[in-house]
Amino acid sequence: PADLPDRARWPKLRAIGMTVNHTQRDGKESAEIRYYILSKYLSGPRFAQAVRDHWSIENRLHWQLDVTFQEDQCRVRQGHADTNFSILRRTAMSLLKNNTTLKVGIKNKPLPSPPARAPVRRFPKVKNHLEL
Repeated sequence: PADLPDRARWPKLRAIGMTVNHTQRDGKESAEIRYYILSKYLSGPRFAQAVRDHWSIENRLHWQLDVTFQEDQCRVRQGHADTNFSILRRTAMSLLKNNTTLKVGIKNKPLPSPPARAPVRRFPKVKNHLEL
């Protein structure tokens, strides 16, 4: 949209989409509005399919992370730790999915062992050059 504030910051923006998701839980109905930025124009049915595809992938990955690593139980919140742990979990998930040697579910696959490390070499203490 040409009249969008800060339009220059979004050079590839072609459209904005919106969905309204209706949910029923414990006998109560709620509606949630979600907005999407699009890099190309999509027809209504094509946009709806793209949104369903996105959430299908997102939900499958989240479910797998929660089952395998109990991601929902993680209470890490300080600094960037939650983002770092998320990256580690997704990396571990990728390693587990790519390990085809065992024919068991991902939850039951062991993570690969790290390579053996050489012993740490200790260096003699050297005086700080500022103390000379």
